[in-house]
Amino acid sequence: MVSIDKLSVRFGGFELLREISFLINQNDRIGLTGKNGAGKSTLLKIIAGIDKPSDGSVSLPRDITIGYLPQQMNTLNIRTVWEEALLAYENVLDLNREINRLHEEITHRKDYINPDYLKLADHLTDLNEHYRILGGDNYEAEIEQALTGLGFERTDFNRPTSEFSGGWRMRIELAKILLKKPSLFLLDEPTNHLDIESIQWFEEYLKNYRGATILVSHDKAFLDNVTTRTIELTLGRIYDLKANYTGFVAWKRDHLEQQVAAFRNQQKMIDDTEKFIERFRYKPTKAVQVQSRIKQLEKLDRIEVDEEDFSGLRIKFPPSPRSGNVVVEGRNISKSYGSLSVLDAVDLTITRGERVAFVGRNGEGKTTFARIITDEIDYTGNLKIGHNVKIGYFAQDQAERLDPEKTVFETIDEIATGDIRPKIRSILGSFLFSGEEADKKVKVLSGGEKSRLAMIRLLLDPVNFLVLDEPTNHLDMNSKEILKQALSDYDGTILLVSHDREFLEGLVGCVYEFRNRKIKQHLGGIYEFLEKKKINSLKELEFRRKPPAGDEKGRQAEGVVGDLSFEEKKNINRNIAKFEKSVELIETRIHEIEAEITRLDQLLSAPEDQDIKNLVEKYGNAKSNLETAMGEWENLHLELENWQKQKKW
Repeated sequence: MVSIDKLSVRFGGFELLREISFLINQNDRIGLTGKNGAGKSTLLKIIAGIDKPSDGSVSLPRDITIGYLPQQMNTLNIRTVWEEALLAYENVLDLNREINRLHEEITHRKDYINPDYLKLADHLTDLNEHYRILGGDNYEAEIEQALTGLGFERTDFNRPTSEFSGGWRMRIELAKILLKKPSLFLLDEPTNHLDIESIQWFEEYLKNYRGATILVSHDKAFLDNVTTRTIELTLGRIYDLKANYTGFVAWKRDHLEQQVAAFRNQQKMIDDTEKFIERFRYKPTKAVQVQSRIKQLEKLDRIEVDEEDFSGLRIKFPPSPRSGNVVVEGRNISKSYGSLSVLDAVDLTITRGERVAFVGRNGEGKTTFARIITDEIDYTGNLKIGHNVKIGYFAQDQAERLDPEKTVFETIDEIATGDIRPKIRSILGSFLFSGEEADKKVKVLSGGEKSRLAMIRLLLDPVNFLVLDEPTNHLDMNSKEILKQALSDYDGTILLVSHDREFLEGLVGCVYEFRNRKIKQHLGGIYEFLEKKKINSLKELEFRRKPPAGDEKGRQAEGVVGDLSFEEKKNINRNIAKFEKSVELIETRIHEIEAEITRLDQLLSAPEDQDIKNLVEKYGNAKSNLETAMGEWENLHLELENWQKQKKW
């Protein structure tokens, strides 16, 4: 479908990409990986036609459509959420307006046997068919599905986009790209602005999408669940394998080991051959063998071991001072932003040495609570920080808090004290800011470089309570693994706000779920939490699994029969009844609208003595009402089916 041929990118004397070539096939799901600065975003921009390569070419079919989501983009704030999403269907809406115009024209004509009339009628039929193919009969339901899947509530649809943060506006842009249904998705770190539930919905969407995808992401679990092919950029070249990320890593490790073994064997053979030649070069009895060995070496295809990029962070948190047993204790903590209540009378206790995660949808209060703990915002309730607790805080926007006009060195020099000062350049080098890199201004750094610089500032002061809000955003796979290991080795208390399941796994032993202005504690790791919640779709959280064998009596003693408690069964039956009634009501409404459309059709077919303009307007309104009702019927049916699936008795 798309051909990349001998593509090279150079900046001055530095070669970022060197004659790379590969094909993108129609249904490929490609994970594009590599370290920060390897050229992933640059490659996506070139394929999207935004940037030009120094050499080489990108060949695209004439009819291809591309949906490109960059890491950062400027968004307008002049429309509502729904109006922004509706822009994805501009061609459909234009087509609908043309259909209505032709429909009005044809109703005023009476020359039914005129060839022009028949030609117009045929054209109108073709337009109606094209409208249906483009999804004109269902676009409102598709918009609703995409927006709710990405975490918006229906009450958000008519809110101005100016009321939403940059992360939420990026979700709107992502929704628009999904709704356009391009031939090829080019997605640069799309999960940075998504929470766990939205990521899981997005995974299912991409897995079922009929089109190609190139995905840049440092979320290992997301890549493993979505991609079937991995292309790694490293030192200007590519590795390309039909496997997900985990499979690719295993293959590359084996490939390099085999390459090194083959290289060593060949080098031994070359060494032995050269010794033979040198030993018998001047012996007439061995002349034939010597010449044969010389020709053998000349024809030998020499094995070269692929150069590897061994640059990497070296992170080690300093030993933490001992704190009291209770690190944080909050009672009746509440927080509102104007009329919007985010937290409502929540309690929380974190003890020394605990490693906890805050998870939940964006906007549910995770960052707000982290900022309350670090005394960045006011609140109501009672929060107590324990004895001798020293907090180190990495904010979600920590990289953006850096002074853009200062250099990398100046950024660290301003806070370094004592014995640290002579070691600044050594510390910067361990974070990949060596030589001239230390003299760069912050404003020219990439997102990953800014995150690394902000992390250095955190490491300079020994603390015993780390509060990290999305610390892995913009970090590449290798850097994330190094940070994870450093946190595993850290001897203090950790609070992590993150949507990265793979990063949290094995690092935390307690998960706090934020939902509906409350928090709920779940003991265990992140995957244990997800298993308990059974998050298989955005809206439905299935009930817990069967009890262990032999535990039936204990469950009956607690008011539980079979798989579910009486209260759970009651809740399921109540919801089934509610949605059955809702489906019945919407079906009645649909029949009424269809009857009205039939009546209006009859009137439009015999337009004498009729107010045609009024009839056409009513007809259009009725069709629009039918589309809305059908979308609502579909959503209600899905809700009903989900509840019926849970009725297992």
